[in-house]
Order: sequence, then structure tokens, then C-alpha cells
Amino acid sequence: MKRKPDAMTGSKAPSTARNTAMLYAYVAAGGVLGSLARYLASLVIPLTSGFPWPTLFVNITGSFIIGFYSTLTGPDGRLFVSARQRQFVMTGFCGGYTTFSSFSLETVRLLQAGAERTALIYIAVSVVTWLVAVWLGSMLAGRLNRLKGS
Repeated sequence: MKRKPDAMTGSKAPSTARNTAMLYAYVAAGGVLGSLARYLASLVIPLTSGFPWPTLFVNITGSFIIGFYSTLTGPDGRLFVSARQRQFVMTGFCGGYTTFSSFSLETVRLLQAGAERTALIYIAVSVVTWLVAVWLGSMLAGRLNRLKGS
């Protein structure tokens, strides 16, 4: 099978490289926006009584967003989006917004400060609420998917 020359470069190379570059750009743009949103949340949500509320908040809301969006835009979803758009939100934005590394560091710092009970509560509350948030997001989007009409 003969390839047609690429309109931009004149080469006969497939446009796979350009598609891959565009996908990377979508993920990077989503990551930038997610990271900025996480930073803004850390400015708005106070760190009270040594408990890392900002990180807990972004990880819960990020879990909800990824559960909701993955179901809403999945194969049986109500909303059709491109693979690039899914990667923008799910890998880029949610990846930049949520932060397992900060959660891990904060947990170690709580342990180092002798706040073992707070660290254990933080771990338990985090894991449970993240999973519940993904489930709730997915369930809500599933209900939207089943609504009649557009």
C-alpha cells in the first residue's frame, strides 16, 4: 500500500509522530492546569491542627473527577470525547491535581513528629475517601448516562 505524502512536511511518514506529539501536548497542558489547581487549593484550604487538609481535599476531589469523567466518557458513556480529551483530563489534569507523593511525605512527617495516631487516621481516611469518591463519581456519571434524551 502506497502512502500519501504528509501535507505539512511532504514526507511519506505516517502522521503517527504528530498524533503522539499532540497527545503529549494534551497531557502536558492538563498537567499544568491540574498542578495550578492543586496549588490554588493549598492556598485556600487552611492546614489546621497539623492535619494536611489541602492534600486530602485534592485527592478526594480528583478521585471523584476521574471516576465521573471516565464513566461519562467511557464506551457506554453519554458524552463522546476523543482519546486526547480523555488523556487531557484523566492523565494530565487529574495526574497534576492529585498527589500521592505529597500524601506520602506528609504521612512520614507526621510519623517523624510522633503523631502516629494522626498519621494512621490520615492514611485510613485518605484511602477510604478516595475510593468512595471514585465510586460516587462513577455512579453519578452512570446515572447521567442512563438519562433519556441528550
